[in-house]
Amino acid sequence: MEHPDSFEAIYHRHKGLVYNLALNYLQNTEDAEEVAQDVFLKVHQLYRNFKGEADIRTWIYRITVNQCLDVIRHKKSKKRRFIFGKKNEPGYEYENLPSFEHPGVELENKESAAILFAAINTLPENQKTAFILSKIDGLSNPEIAQVMQNSIGAVESLLVRAKKALQEKLSDKFEEYRRKK
Repeated sequence: MEHPDSFEAIYHRHKGLVYNLALNYLQNTEDAEEVAQDVFLKVHQLYRNFKGEADIRTWIYRITVNQCLDVIRHKKSKKRRFIFGKKNEPGYEYENLPSFEHPGVELENKESAAILFAAINTLPENQKTAFILSKIDGLSNPEIAQVMQNSIGAVESLLVRAKKALQEKLSDKFEEYRRKK
């Protein structure tokens, strides 16, 4: 039987959390799998230095978010050119959606989910992180504050701004989408 604090126990207890957060953040199964591997390599390397000042779950969430942000930054630096349209054209981010791969989304909801995640992806990093941790992963504001190393008030403010931005971005898009059907 493995010790509850062994790397194997930590891996088995948190592998679903890491993969799901990466998938929600990146919307691509291959990227999520790669991030999960990278996260657990980092956890394995850094575990002996973990002081327990935060909950291990919070620490792993923080590592996962940082790895996801690294992947996004890396992809953005490789994709400085735009094939279709100009970035500042209205609707650009919706018409040029990345391939949307999320196994938790039913086939008939994929187009709506792709539009939603495209809108989420336009949020500033800190708003996107707070929104995903709150609305998709179901963390409480105090848990999000720990993961993001922010105050609870700052997290609440990020969530309010993220919701407002998403409402503005999505209200027109879904009205347009409903008219097409």
